[in-house]
Amino acid sequence: MKLMKNTGEKMKQNKRPFILFAIMLAMFVSAVEATIVATVMPGIVADLGGFSLFSWVFSAYLLMQVMTIPIYGKLSDMYGRKIIFSIGMFFFLVGSLLCGFSTSMEMLIIARLVQGLGAGAVQPMATTIVGDIYTKEERANIQGYLSSVWGISAVAGPLLGALIVSYFHWAWVFWVNIPLGIMAVILILVYLKEPVTKEKRQIDYSGAILLLTAILPVMLLFIQTGISWSWKEPIFWILILISCLSFGLFLRQEKRAKEPIMTLSLWREKEVWVSNIASFTTGAVLLAISSFLPTFVQGALLATPLVAGLTLTVISIGWPLSAMIAGKLMIKLGFRKTALIGGISFVIGSAWYSLLHFLPYPLLAGFGSFFIGMGMGFMTTTFIVMIQSNVPWKLRGEATSLNLFMRQLGGSVGVAFLGGLLNFQIKRSLESNQDQLSIEPSLDSISSLLEGGEETTISAFEQGIIQQGLSSGYLLLFSMIGVLAVISLLFVLFLPKKKPEKDLAQ
Repeated sequence: MKLMKNTGEKMKQNKRPFILFAIMLAMFVSAVEATIVATVMPGIVADLGGFSLFSWVFSAYLLMQVMTIPIYGKLSDMYGRKIIFSIGMFFFLVGSLLCGFSTSMEMLIIARLVQGLGAGAVQPMATTIVGDIYTKEERANIQGYLSSVWGISAVAGPLLGALIVSYFHWAWVFWVNIPLGIMAVILILVYLKEPVTKEKRQIDYSGAILLLTAILPVMLLFIQTGISWSWKEPIFWILILISCLSFGLFLRQEKRAKEPIMTLSLWREKEVWVSNIASFTTGAVLLAISSFLPTFVQGALLATPLVAGLTLTVISIGWPLSAMIAGKLMIKLGFRKTALIGGISFVIGSAWYSLLHFLPYPLLAGFGSFFIGMGMGFMTTTFIVMIQSNVPWKLRGEATSLNLFMRQLGGSVGVAFLGGLLNFQIKRSLESNQDQLSIEPSLDSISSLLEGGEETTISAFEQGIIQQGLSSGYLLLFSMIGVLAVISLLFVLFLPKKKPEKDLAQ
């Protein structure tokens, strides 16, 4: 451990700024890839066809990213952050290259799987490297910088995509990653020095396969249920059974493995399990709002697409702002009180959305998003810094990745569950007025209508019925989001009161 301390001290003078720049660059290309594609999808579909596979262009990337996060975390503890980061970026860049050369939608989806396979390493490695080379006090502020990358990418992605597709072929949306990614890898290889002992390590292949087998069916359910599957179909329950059996076998394997892919003893640490469960619920709230709020603002509040987008964009203002403030508050107030401020902000933002049913003003939606962003900045920064400060270096990559994995998994579960709930409530509301509507009362029909496809074929009276149905569905959705926000706040109350007395990285 002294080697790590000395390495950190040497990096303070001239190496750490280059490493931080490389990390932020890698995080940017990974994060922007999740948003930039949406802008160019019409051009891709027009060129490649395969509209029925449209959603899998997004889902394939998310699927591989979520599945591989915990595995990369463990491998980084075994072989070092540098090599795993480089391998992840290699797959990401190869996937980006293949995406641009795709000649069919099927080929593009396979290339996106390769991209996601690499992206699964970028965020956990970036966050873990920061934990390695910065002290506990410095980490809190640096996490604020990393949070700002996600905020910038959320705004820059669609704008950059629109700019590229206006002047170049859509392939350049993927190829623009390559020079930036190569630069990030070179900087990490040159400037990051880490004392990893050269010894024979045993990879838990069985554990990795069982973990993937447990996660894959669940992710497929979240992606396909509501699109082409129903909970009444046999495939739904078969996948649940496969997932449960695989998870049981995975737990058994991890108890027996010499070097498990997931160290189960981590879950005995209060700082870890409380943060992970809270991250699950906050991830569900965040992705649900990101997925459903613009449609509500545009459809129920009759705002323009630009205004609808802006009500969501302010999350990326509140998040990095509070993340940087959290760094200073953690030193003065400790982890629990800092996270508590975030939890309260989270609840306020969620409650604000519920008011939209009675006060239908887009500005209020923007205020709610700002408080959600503030809550995410305070809580996620606190969770990461607290976990990294309470586990030894040899478990830091795994512990960090586990927290990020829980947030991503929570987002996937939240969107699937809340989306189904929204669909059910809207259909129930519209079916009571079905004889007065000229369109099928389903969420897909309403989405098509809101995009302008059927706008001229219905009367103002029908528009009013649809608005009422949307408002009814979203009132239930925002109420459930509020419940999840309160659950997040309750788990924050379980965090330890006192600050760690020493940084285990030292």
